[in-house]
Amino acid sequence: MYVAVKGGEKAIKSSLKLLENKRKETGTKSIEINQIKEQLSFAVDRVINEGSLYDKDLSALAIKQSQGDLVEAIFLLRAYRTTLERYAYSTAIDTSKIIIKRRISASFKDIPGGQILGPTFDYSHRLLDFSLMKEDEINSYENINNQEPKNKEFPSVIDYLNNENLLEQEINNLKDNPFDVTRDPMKFPASRDQWMQILARGDEGFLLGLSYSAIRGFGSKGTHPFVGEIKYGIVDIFISPDELGFEICIGSIEISECQMIDQFEGNKNTPPQFTRGYGLTFGYNERKSMAISIVDRALKSEGYGEEIKFPIQDHEFVLYHADNVEAQGFVTHLKLPHYVDFQGELNLIRKLRNEILQGKKL
Repeated sequence: MYVAVKGGEKAIKSSLKLLENKRKETGTKSIEINQIKEQLSFAVDRVINEGSLYDKDLSALAIKQSQGDLVEAIFLLRAYRTTLERYAYSTAIDTSKIIIKRRISASFKDIPGGQILGPTFDYSHRLLDFSLMKEDEINSYENINNQEPKNKEFPSVIDYLNNENLLEQEINNLKDNPFDVTRDPMKFPASRDQWMQILARGDEGFLLGLSYSAIRGFGSKGTHPFVGEIKYGIVDIFISPDELGFEICIGSIEISECQMIDQFEGNKNTPPQFTRGYGLTFGYNERKSMAISIVDRALKSEGYGEEIKFPIQDHEFVLYHADNVEAQGFVTHLKLPHYVDFQGELNLIRKLRNEILQGKKL
């Protein structure tokens, strides 16, 4: 990562001062962390997800410090994360026990427990609401009782297909020591636990573009995926300390989960069936969890014996370019001094041009 700059110390200090002044130049009251956390909740959730640190206060702080530049905020949170001590690995979460805030299926109309719309932009008209410019921040909140979180178990919607043996069976291959992308370099061919971690931390825009390319025909088979189930809610987190020998709950987090259904025409060993892609994120990141599930299915193409010919199917292409912190570092480092490199290129071009021009004169 290119972050160090050598140069005039006084000029650099002045630049940092100007950056701080830019945040305050209008003379308005400084925005509070709680305001960011509550009123910019989607931005906060994106930063905790791609920063891979579940702390909404620190996410809001990073957004404030970065003046709303979410990629910079993700960089700040990711950098802070590296200073924290690792105490334990959590056990696998059980999303069937999620406290539901939103749960829908686009594949089945009638599902156990019903469709729970929850908070979503899906049914809004996408028209600017100018009343927000004069909103009474204290009295604008309206409690909607029928949309309160539902604390009960809901069977998985795609069990309908499982019961008829029409959906590929997920193999439970949980490892005692799963691949940790924050501590170990990537390995290829990538295992699914590796790529799911990278996708969860990956840039939403990049993954959205990849998933769109697959839907338009530049994916596994150019098929139309179906949303089997999307869930958003609260789930408990457990750890199992060696000295105790049993699990203890250490808190709860918000997650978004998507199970995407796709077609598979079958092969010599497998009859035609539905396949699945899976996406899970911190916070309310429904759009990203959908994108992850489409990319996940495409990355499994080789296992289905499908031809690998599109970027979304290429493990190295997807996994090496999904991380926005790394991408930002390599793109923005181009702003740093490259005087010597460019002079070398400039001298080479001059030399080649002179040789060609002299050859033409001869």
